Amino acid sequence: MTVPLSGRFQLSAICTVLVALPLFSCSDRNERTPASTAAPRASSDATTTGSTCSAHGAPKELCFICDASLRDANRLWCREHDRYEDRCWECHPELRDPNRLWCAEHSLYEDECFLCHPELRQEPPGPGGTKSISAVLMCKEHGVPEQECGICHPDLLAATPLGQGLKVRLPSTESAAKAGIATGESATGLLPQGIDCLAELTFDRNRIVEITPLVAGVIESVEVDLGSRVRTGGVLARLTSSAMSESQGHFLEATAEEELRRSSLERERELRTERIASQKEVEEAEAAHKHATAAVQQSRQQLLALGLDDTRLRQLASQQIAPGELELRAPFAGEIVERTAVQGGFAEAGRPLFTLADTAVLWAMVSIPESLLSRARIGQPVRLTVESLPGRTFLGKLTWLPATVDGRTRMALGRVEVPNKDGQLKARMFARAFIVTDDGERSVVVPQSAVQTLLGSTLVFVKSEEDLFEARPVRLGARREGRVEIVSGLRPDEPIVVAGGFALKSQLLISRLGAGCVD
Repeated sequence: MTVPLSGRFQLSAICTVLVALPLFSCSDRNERTPASTAAPRASSDATTTGSTCSAHGAPKELCFICDASLRDANRLWCREHDRYEDRCWECHPELRDPNRLWCAEHSLYEDECFLCHPELRQEPPGPGGTKSISAVLMCKEHGVPEQECGICHPDLLAATPLGQGLKVRLPSTESAAKAGIATGESATGLLPQGIDCLAELTFDRNRIVEITPLVAGVIESVEVDLGSRVRTGGVLARLTSSAMSESQGHFLEATAEEELRRSSLERERELRTERIASQKEVEEAEAAHKHATAAVQQSRQQLLALGLDDTRLRQLASQQIAPGELELRAPFAGEIVERTAVQGGFAEAGRPLFTLADTAVLWAMVSIPESLLSRARIGQPVRLTVESLPGRTFLGKLTWLPATVDGRTRMALGRVEVPNKDGQLKARMFARAFIVTDDGERSVVVPQSAVQTLLGSTLVFVKSEEDLFEARPVRLGARREGRVEIVSGLRPDEPIVVAGGFALKSQLLISRLGAGCVD
């Protein structure tokens, strides 16, 4: 059929209009289309309240641009251009479909803009819909899927399930070395089960003694200082005492009397043998000698009770030492932990001058919660750590459990004996104690330095490439001796960051400082 020339011009004009339609926005078409033929606006929807968003011309209860709670939780939001990431042509121009009408007012395709067409609100996405396009979105700046880019979308970390993570891309392959990032492999190991509790170290109460003079006197010399280590029988101080002098004088008199009576008895026995002395005289001499011997034993016991030993008594009897002198000696080897003795000072009877302790073994008084007390048994091994001695673990044994629980704290105070041969532990130190109740089971174990906390999530960084790491949320278990058990979220033998994790945390949060994903 032949079309008239005038008809050809009309057909050409119609085609021109149809081709130009995709170039118009919703607002453009509304200005050019009569009200009777325009697409229905959201303000005419019967479900709206009539309150309109002045910025976008949409009902406030539907305007997802203003109200983030109205957005699709499964779609990324481009904060830079204020629209869905898979509809942001500034970031992803390669994804735009030229065959679909575009609503420039609300940054959606016309056939999915429910703000302009409320009847589309419950309909599924059209061709090339949201889910399929979102799955292929790539962050061109960091070279990872947009849904996994931790630098552009760190807020997704809180919703990331265990075993998955967000990618963190460093500026170059040399960045990790420059930032001091070191990696190691997660491994399987045994973390024993037990009771964590606090402890305070004290001296072994069976190996501590107060050195006290039993008679008053003047301190002539002090032979040791605070902190001195002494051997058994070592001299600590020398005193001069009038009471000691009097007791020693009685001992010397009794010793002289006993010697005189012994000589007299021997002479009487010789005379009796020669029939010069009578038997009665011999018996009287024996009685006198026995009485003198008893006096010597009595004065000797008194001096022993005052602190003299047999050696000193022999020296006193042979006049090798002056009467009135008293030596204070160590009953066992140990360390002087307290001293009040001062040369020239007056020592009162019963008042301690020194405190001697054997520090080779200390007690750790552990506070066990009442709820865990049933798991504790005498003889269980105990591991202690002290904050002032990082990296060291001291092994002990639970030797006593109380019969009562503190009514205020609901704690039971147990006793642990801890060897301390090198003297590193000090009395009154606070410590953390772990009473081993079970050897535990094999699990994934990482160093404590590998665990990071960020935006409310506990995570580890897993190395994917030289410049690419994955921030992976994990669930932790027991913590022991600088190691942490990973209950879920990490497999054995995966390369993890064990040092320099702070640099990766900073890179993950860089978009919070204004350096987001931009093209």
